[in-house]
Amino acid sequence: MRIVVMGVSGSGKSTVGAALAARLGAPFRDGDDLHPQANIAKMSAGVPLTDEDRWPWLDLVGTWLTEQPTGVIACSALRRVYRDRIRAQAPDAVMLHLVAPDETIARRQADRPGHFMPASLLDSQLALLEPLEADEQGIAVDVSGSVEEIVERAYEALRTR
Repeated sequence: MRIVVMGVSGSGKSTVGAALAARLGAPFRDGDDLHPQANIAKMSAGVPLTDEDRWPWLDLVGTWLTEQPTGVIACSALRRVYRDRIRAQAPDAVMLHLVAPDETIARRQADRPGHFMPASLLDSQLALLEPLEADEQGIAVDVSGSVEEIVERAYEALRTR
């Protein structure tokens, strides 16, 4: 199984993704590590990325997935077209959308100073977010509770889908 842990910045993609990968005995990759330096510089300056900025990065996310027999990668994948871009490389990718109330996300962002993605970009991410559609291979998981509880919910939902 190839899994994209998706959601807005601060939803827990990296933490949950790494813990889920450990549970599955699969490799984990933080998609943020695949961003070119120009993208990181823009986000660090509080400038939202454009689609043109994202295309090469999304291709790298999809390529990484295809190189794994099973793997988990954290990637915002906020819009359907972004998820489709990943699936063009990895057609069997399953999207795991981490969801929480906006206030919860804002609080989590405030608790992680020094991250290159400033909390000021949360509104732009929420405006961009397109929830999974019925024809997409994926599930939404509530991120309330401990990491262990979230991973257990995700694991069970993936196992029984």
